[in-house]
This record gives sequence, C-alpha cells and structure tokens, in this order.
Amino acid sequence: MDPRGWAVGGGTLLGLGVGLMLLRYSALAFVGSLIVGIGIGLIIAAVLSRRD
Repeated sequence: MDPRGWAVGGGTLLGLGVGLMLLRYSALAFVGSLIVGIGIGLIIAAVLSRRD
C-alpha cells in the first residue's frame, strides 16, 4: 500500500485514540480529535507526495 494511505490511516487512528479518551468529557471533543487526526494524516500525505 502507498505510504500516503498509511499516513492518513495512522492519523485517523491517532485521532480515534485521543478521542476515545476525551469521549467521557465531550462528544464534540471526540469528533474534533478525529477531524484533527485526519487533517494531520492528510498533511503528512501531502508532504510525502511532494517528495516523489
């Protein structure tokens, strides 16, 4: 699989992990952490694609 796909998937899982810890406090924090994780993954994917 393409490393860019791994970056997006890894960012999503990272956001999910943080979000599950924050879920006890706020559902919006859970959703926000998922969005941030996806965003970080997309930024890393863009940097990786620029190198090629």
